Amino acid sequence: MNKEKRLEILTRLRDGNPHPTTELNFSSPFELLIAVLLSAQATDVGVNKATDKLYPVANTPQAILDLGLDGLKSYIKTIGLFNTKAANTMKTCQMLVDLHNGEVPENRAALEALPGVGRKTANVVLNTAFGWPTIAVDTHIFRVSNRTKLAMGKNVDLVEQKLLKVVPSEFKVDVHHWLILHGRYTCVARKPRCGACIIEDLCEFKDKTE
Repeated sequence: MNKEKRLEILTRLRDGNPHPTTELNFSSPFELLIAVLLSAQATDVGVNKATDKLYPVANTPQAILDLGLDGLKSYIKTIGLFNTKAANTMKTCQMLVDLHNGEVPENRAALEALPGVGRKTANVVLNTAFGWPTIAVDTHIFRVSNRTKLAMGKNVDLVEQKLLKVVPSEFKVDVHHWLILHGRYTCVARKPRCGACIIEDLCEFKDKTE
């Protein structure tokens, strides 16, 4: 895919959604961090249902520690893998209290040192909470990037590197939101909705559907 076509794709996605953000509910970097931790192999809708009840009761590291492990589990038990996620959340909250004065660090290495936080989660927090031009590649972005040929790669790390290289700086802060939403609602996995796609004429996917 050439530079001009990529620019037009990104321009159309921006025009269609000038101020995109995550579909996870949050009102602070900490709430976002915990929501992203809980969202692995779960839907944003499911996470929001749990955190909408949890956060009015506990939305700081110390408040969640005060709930205790079983108390936390009672709020997130509807989410897949909740036992592991609860344990990681408690350890993360303890580290935030002990090492960062209860604040979420605006630092990749410090974020990735937290239990359950990998590169993708760190990218989401740095981008969405702090406005960094990072690109968190999930299954949706991996699929859309390869299918459209916007940025091809055999794994998520390679796709992230390619996107960082080919996406102009003016689009970098928002591009991962556009691609996630595009993959979630239009360029879906089994039968992409090509006929309803605003970039259908630019996309280089060969097996387009009607």
